Amino acid sequence: MIIEHVAMYVNDLIAARDFFVRFLGGRSDAGYHNPRTGFSSFFISFDGGARLELMNKPEMDDREKSPGRTGYAHIAFSVGGRERVDALTSELKAAGYKVISGPRTTGDGYYESCIAVIEGNQIEITE
Repeated sequence: MIIEHVAMYVNDLIAARDFFVRFLGGRSDAGYHNPRTGFSSFFISFDGGARLELMNKPEMDDREKSPGRTGYAHIAFSVGGRERVDALTSELKAAGYKVISGPRTTGDGYYESCIAVIEGNQIEITE
């Protein structure tokens, strides 16, 4: 069994799509919009077959996303090496995204950084 895709609601659908395409090499479909319900989405495809569905609908509940909340904590992207983790972390920081941690080696041996990117949601960059 494989995970087919992960989905997340966002307020700014275009900005979220552009982030995953620009910084993480995603490829976006043309998008979907249901004029009756106002629901819109993009599927972003990544190497290896993983997909991320970005969604938006009218009147969403957008509560604060504290790091210690229940639910999904982050989405992790393997970028192929420590040098690439360092470079992408620097690039994201220069683009104005908040670096939560790293780059660092964690207690369980991962080399990673964690960035708050899309409306407070965290992206983990790993080797």
